[in-house]
Amino acid sequence: MNVRELIEFVNSGNVVGTFPRGFSQNTVFKYPLVRADSLVTLNYGKGLVEKNRISGDIPVYGTNGRCGWHNEGLVKGPGVILGRKGMGPLGVEWCESDFWVIDTAYYVTPNTPSLDLKFFYYLTKYIGLNHLKDGTSNPSLSRDTFSAQLLPFPPINKQKAIAQILSSLDDKIELNQQMNQTLEAITRALFKSWFVDFDPVRAKMDDQQLIGIDAETAALFPAEFESSVLGEIPKGWRVGVVEDEFQITMGQSPSSSTYNQDKKGLPFYQGRKDFGSRYPSVRVYCNAPTRFANAGDTLISVRAPVGDINLASEQCCIGRGVAAARHKDGSRSYTYYTMQGLNEHFARFEAKGTIFGSMSKKDFLSIPCIVPSVATIRRFEQLAFPLDQCVENQAQQILTLLSIRDTLLPALLAGKTLVKDIQSFVESQL
Repeated sequence: MNVRELIEFVNSGNVVGTFPRGFSQNTVFKYPLVRADSLVTLNYGKGLVEKNRISGDIPVYGTNGRCGWHNEGLVKGPGVILGRKGMGPLGVEWCESDFWVIDTAYYVTPNTPSLDLKFFYYLTKYIGLNHLKDGTSNPSLSRDTFSAQLLPFPPINKQKAIAQILSSLDDKIELNQQMNQTLEAITRALFKSWFVDFDPVRAKMDDQQLIGIDAETAALFPAEFESSVLGEIPKGWRVGVVEDEFQITMGQSPSSSTYNQDKKGLPFYQGRKDFGSRYPSVRVYCNAPTRFANAGDTLISVRAPVGDINLASEQCCIGRGVAAARHKDGSRSYTYYTMQGLNEHFARFEAKGTIFGSMSKKDFLSIPCIVPSVATIRRFEQLAFPLDQCVENQAQQILTLLSIRDTLLPALLAGKTLVKDIQSFVESQL
């Protein structure tokens, strides 16, 4: 069916379907709404258990996204994969290369040459799939349910232009994420070299040149070790406990009547469900906070599970599942990487719980740790903080780009914004 036939079908009044989620019922679309089954067919994947996969560079997709690799593809790329069943969120994935889809997901084939698959991917990802699931024990998305969805359908040249705009934003987001991963890996490696492996001390003992360390920094490290209850440590350093180095604030959950999604009060974090790869995501606010973390504090999950680590990017309220840590002289980067290094200790509290793991303030403060010289900590902070600040700035840019991306699509489809105007705006943001 071509565009003309689709529009004639829509105008005939014969289209029956479900209004797309994510758009107001009062939205006046610039383009016709058509049923999803006039645009695409959802095809079942094929089972491929992990033991039968052969190592290769072909991605394997399941209901929540990529779940492994194989040496041959089931579907020729590029293509779109939609999650089909399960308790978790159903994925909407784009794959440039050939790929395999297992039997918990669908792959999409277009029913008309007038559909750009990349545009369909962005539209479906924006609308989402979870609200379409049916069932309780193993809820699933049926093809009939998806087929009945009404989707805005611009001419293909507009589809391609919209997809290109959104794709350019995604490319910048991905680049920022990769840069952040690299910067964090550099800082983590430096921390491990100085405070875990004691490389500068070992190099001095062996009369080796300290690579990448200036003379002033090298002078901060001794040239010998001494024994301790935690093994050999640099001479002059000591073994202490978390309480010796860090201020710890344990969270406390206010009344649920103070929670809101209207941005009243402070962001409220309760644990793992709020945590991201480095920074938490705001799901709810609290207008009567009782315990606070400040921007730059390290956030630690202390209940079910114990030990997940994030950074507070702004002042926030913390619930009883979260603790906030900061070094007593304010060394933010040192705090963050030290807390990551305590994961073995945190894991012990996770294993102790009968119903779920938890760690009290007393438990936290009494965890043993190595206490370096203050001068060494401050020098590390001078080197690490600028890198971490760059990560934070790029993370904020990612949030801005995500907001732009998710706002643009409905605006373009409703005709509130012209594609040609947006293209120049997006270019200015990249």
